[in-house]
Amino acid sequence: MNVVVLMPMDDSHKIDLMSVAPGSNFIFTSAKEINRETLENAHIIIGNPPLDMVKGCKNLKWLQLDSAGADLFVKEGVLPRGVKLTNSTGAYGLAISEHMIGVLLSIYKKLHLYRDNQNNSLWKNEGEVKSICGCTALVIGLGDIGGDFAKRIKALGGYTIGVRRSDTNKPEYLDELYLMDKVDELLPKADVVALSLPETKETYKLFSKEKISKMKKDSVLINVGRGTAIDTEALCDALGSGKLLGAALDVTDPEPLPKDHRIWGIKNAIITPHVSGNYNLKETHHRIVKIAVNNLERFIKGEELRNVVNLSTGYRDLKTK
Repeated sequence: MNVVVLMPMDDSHKIDLMSVAPGSNFIFTSAKEINRETLENAHIIIGNPPLDMVKGCKNLKWLQLDSAGADLFVKEGVLPRGVKLTNSTGAYGLAISEHMIGVLLSIYKKLHLYRDNQNNSLWKNEGEVKSICGCTALVIGLGDIGGDFAKRIKALGGYTIGVRRSDTNKPEYLDELYLMDKVDELLPKADVVALSLPETKETYKLFSKEKISKMKKDSVLINVGRGTAIDTEALCDALGSGKLLGAALDVTDPEPLPKDHRIWGIKNAIITPHVSGNYNLKETHHRIVKIAVNNLERFIKGEELRNVVNLSTGYRDLKTK
């Protein structure tokens, strides 16, 4: 069994992987350094391979992504037929939900404005601020990331309303739970709207000009899923007009943002370059490796894999949590 690992691994991580698949041939490299021949001989790939090389992997049986998002790999014709696809849902919730709380507090406490003032040596009181305690947060997308964010909002005294694509079993950290068809009714109630959605046909430009117009005045929009979920120009208009208190985007459309894009100059927008996840928090990397090791052991034993991605919907199969 040829196992190609495309994510960074220290010696202890390598030992953990090799210990659950004795007799397998492991190749530890990176997506930048991998060559086509090596990849095409792989039976298992751990990490995100170059898209232009995956189609030729005729021996591939299973691809374990190191990302939570799988949208690039579920597109028709990318993966050879019959390949199992799993993601790293469960690794990113801690890092990204803390980032979301951080940017929300920055907007609520006007810390971004005070940083601007500091850069201009300006001593100025920016006035009234807001609190998470007592706010209503509408969390759209309740995977690992959205769920962790809702838990943190709840712990800080907020009221939590969750929206998911399916499954109406309400977890304890939510005050209310609805399906996606109720979003329009819920938007006027929400002080905070948090998106952690994959890119699918259903989520593309979900937050159009019409949706944004339904949001509560002085509300905050946070997006950490995929930038294409929001019509960026419509968001810029809403921020510029004073409709929204602020927006925090870790993902954008287009991505990366061109230097001349007008959202850079909007004071009540906080833009980060898709960094809330990645490996910037060491614990995230440890969790990704743990998921990969567990799934590799399951694969070798012929057991059901966890975090299986449905190639038709782009979502994780909830039965394989």
